[in-house]
Amino acid sequence: MPNIKNQKKRVITNAKRTERNKATKSAVKNALKVVYDAVENEDKEVATAALHRAYSLLDLSIAKNLHHKNYVSRQKSRLSRAVNSLK
Repeated sequence: MPNIKNQKKRVITNAKRTERNKATKSAVKNALKVVYDAVENEDKEVATAALHRAYSLLDLSIAKNLHHKNYVSRQKSRLSRAVNSLK
């Protein structure tokens, strides 16, 4: 346990940030699952709406430095390929 005042603050701050990052990463994973489930059920309208939501969350994760731009680009490519296969 830290003794210095600033270190105590950093422990609290890091815990808050960790929780926030976990929540955002979880939201991204859930958005990806929604798209893949819609594709599996062959529901084009739901898949397209979910795709836009997933794109938004993925871009947000880059801005928050949670994911690397190449990871996000790869996920977007996979998602769009899956949705386009419904045509």
